[in-house]
Amino acid sequence: MRKLDRIDHQILEILQRNGRIAISELASRVNLSTTPCSERVKRLERDGVIMGYYARLNPELVNRSLLVFLEIKLSAKSGDVFDQVARDLIEIPEVLECHLISGEFDYLVKARLKEMSAYRRLLGDLLKKLPSSASSHSYIVMEEVKETLYLDLR
Repeated sequence: MRKLDRIDHQILEILQRNGRIAISELASRVNLSTTPCSERVKRLERDGVIMGYYARLNPELVNRSLLVFLEIKLSAKSGDVFDQVARDLIEIPEVLECHLISGEFDYLVKARLKEMSAYRRLLGDLLKKLPSSASSHSYIVMEEVKETLYLDLR
């Protein structure tokens, strides 16, 4: 992959804020003509810098207002166990993010659900599925202060 230059950074900044911007408008804002700008965007996509585009939904308006973080600590740890846990967590549609972390717990999971009873079912199913699951701690979000995927490239 080629090193990102100033124009690449400008394109990425703009696309992070508005992934639906027309190429002609994007080109104008970064002082390029349409074709070179389009080629840069395609290169950034091909190189994996731009991983995709999506519509950000309002969780409350689609009946997924309960946001939960879950810490999971496994009693047995090995490459096979971590691989199995990852496969199981990837398959759960309510799980938005799952991170293998260092520290007291092994996994940090972020999930969105309809209501508390849905979380209770998810937690029960999850703990039954996971190999060697020893303990978990849940955090129910009362207020979302900030949530973004924006990466400051400055």
